[in-house]
Amino acid sequence: MATKSHLRNGNPVVLAISTNDGLSGSAENIGKLLNRNNYFFVPFRQDNPITKPRSLVFDSHLIVKTLESALDKEQIQPILL
Repeated sequence: MATKSHLRNGNPVVLAISTNDGLSGSAENIGKLLNRNNYFFVPFRQDNPITKPRSLVFDSHLIVKTLESALDKEQIQPILL
């Protein structure tokens, strides 16, 4: 409900992805959110391509930068590291 309220008021929503199926089952939903307004992602990468080939994890060093950019309505690039 908090996310819905933020979006209704035009405020940014920042997402930090950490999932074991980011490049399989969740890929479609991540793609849909990337295409929507006011959703901003902390840049993410594959967790371990050898043992967990579908896993994604966000870069914790970029959280503050992402928050600052989201307040300016900008997505920091690149999203996929």
